[in-house]
This record gives sequence, structure tokens and C-alpha cells, in this order.
Amino acid sequence: MTTVSIIGGSGYGGGELLRLLLGHPNVEIKEVTSRSHLGEYVYQVHPNLRKQTQLKFSDPAALESVDVLFLAQPHGQAQHHIEEYARLAPRIIDLAADFRLRDAALYSQWYGEAHAAPAWLSKFVYGLPELHRAELMKASYVSGVGCNATASNLALLPLIKADLLDLTFPIFVEIKVGSSEGGAEGNSGSMHAERANVIRTFSAFGHRHTAEVIQELGVKPDCISLTMTAVDLVRGVLATAHAKVKPDVATKDLWKAYRAAAIENPFLRVVKEQRGIYRVPEPKILAGSNYADLGFELDESTGHVVAMCAIDNLMKGASGSAVQCMNLMMGWDETSGLEFMGLHPI
Repeated sequence: MTTVSIIGGSGYGGGELLRLLLGHPNVEIKEVTSRSHLGEYVYQVHPNLRKQTQLKFSDPAALESVDVLFLAQPHGQAQHHIEEYARLAPRIIDLAADFRLRDAALYSQWYGEAHAAPAWLSKFVYGLPELHRAELMKASYVSGVGCNATASNLALLPLIKADLLDLTFPIFVEIKVGSSEGGAEGNSGSMHAERANVIRTFSAFGHRHTAEVIQELGVKPDCISLTMTAVDLVRGVLATAHAKVKPDVATKDLWKAYRAAAIENPFLRVVKEQRGIYRVPEPKILAGSNYADLGFELDESTGHVVAMCAIDNLMKGASGSAVQCMNLMMGWDETSGLEFMGLHPI
């Protein structure tokens, strides 16, 4: 069995990693660390894991060597300890934003500070298998993905890959997000009294995840803009992108592009139905699953295309993609441990 440990296991991302890895057929969880919950059973923090494990949170300073090390810490911590972590494991998967951007100058621009370990940026592969599957199969170090960037990238991926967009026109992406995106610690704005029953735009433009979309899709910085809106949902992200297709592009061309993406990627599904309730992508039915549902609509008279992607932000937008990356790194079936398909009704 392949041994794995998690540094920072008390947050939502760490809890999802635990849930997935406990059910993975090829791994053994060796340690899960948390300074704030040191010595407590992990199920005391993640109650869905009761009767699934007797693991207790351990001290990160006393971590032993493993085959794969997951970093589920808040942003900004891993870059200060990456040399130490690399001595503990030959393979590292970091869920935070520390190593998502390959350019140190771009990191400084979007995060407002110099990177503490710029030499390591080029060693990490961006952890979205739909974009970097071949590289991940050979990778030793993998970065996490921003959940909002993931939804945006996947919504637009079929259009970009098939070269259907007229990139002389800007792309606007409206992203609706659930409260779990704020993390387990949260803030005053994430309290139930303030967060319930809201539709609140909290970042009109300039969100940090924009940098990942620019980097991964190869578009010019002034070509794309992301707007973030909080909605009354715990899990889930829905990205709705507005763009313009090239002249003479028809609906049949979009069908071909989206179907090709779904065939090539086990967790991408095209949702464009003529009847029923769930005719377009919707985060609700994806809770707990690693699927990304894609949809589109095209006004052939104007060339205006609306591209959609729904995901569970804690799964395909974080821990699910991390486990998918581990599977590729280790040469296992890409879907191992990720077979849960969501619930309906929920």
C-alpha cells in the first residue's frame, strides 16, 4: 500500500481528502496533522468520519516520511516549508495557491507579496488533469487548483481547444459560489446570520483566481474578467462565461467540441437537455462528487455564446482533483476512490 499523510487536516479541504483517501483502495493514511486539534480524533472535527477511522491529529513537527504528502494548509504556508516537506516525501500535492502560478512576477502581482520559494514554482505541475494529464503522469510535485478558476477553465476548455472563440472580444465569467469556499474558519461575512438568503457580489473583478485562467487558457490578461457572487449554498460553484465565437461557427460545432472533451475526460459531462428539471449544469446534484457538468447556448445570429460549468468546490475544485492527480502520478486508474456520483434529491 502507498502511504500518505495530510498536513493541515482540520479544514474543509483536509476533511474531504480524509473521506476520499479512507475509501481509496491503494493507500494507507499514516498521519493527519493539526496544531489546533492536536491529539483529538479526526472524527471529532469531521463527524461524517465516525466509525471510519481512529486516527488522531498529530503534530506536524513530528511527521514521518511517506510516499505521498498532501498539503491542505491555508494559503502562504507551504512555500515557507517546501524544502522540509520535500525531505519527507518524493511526491507532494499542495491544495493551496502557493505553487499554482509558474511566474514569480505574476504571483507578486496577484497576491501582493514576493514568493518565498520562487525556484520551486517551475517544479510544480498545475493540478487540473483535463489540462495537464500527460505531465501529471510524470510529476513529483503538483499544485492545487482554485475552485473558481477550475469552473472557468472547464467551461471554456472545449471552446478554446477547438479554436472556436473570437478572442478579439472580451470574455466575462460570472461565478456563483457557496459558503464553504470561505474555509472552515470563515469570517464575519460567512456567519449564518449574514450569509443566509443572500446573493452578494464580493469581487466584481480582480479576483486572484483570474491569474490561473489567464495562465492555463493562454488568453491575454485584458481578454478575460471574473466576477464572484456569493449565493445561499454550502457547496458548489457555477461559472457562466459570456464570449463570442468566430464567424460561421454553428451549434453543431460546439456540440462536437463539448462531446470531444467529455469523451477524453472521465469526469466531464455535457448537460444540455431539452426536457426535465436539470437541463443545464447545476451544482446541487454534484455535492460530494468529482464531476464537472458542462453546458452551452449559442445565439447563431450574433455569435454570442454562453458556456457553463458546475462543480463541487471542495471536490473537483480542490480535494477531488488532488486525488485524481495522485492517481495519475502513481499510474493508477484515474477514477480510483472518486466513484461517488452525487445524490438526488438532496
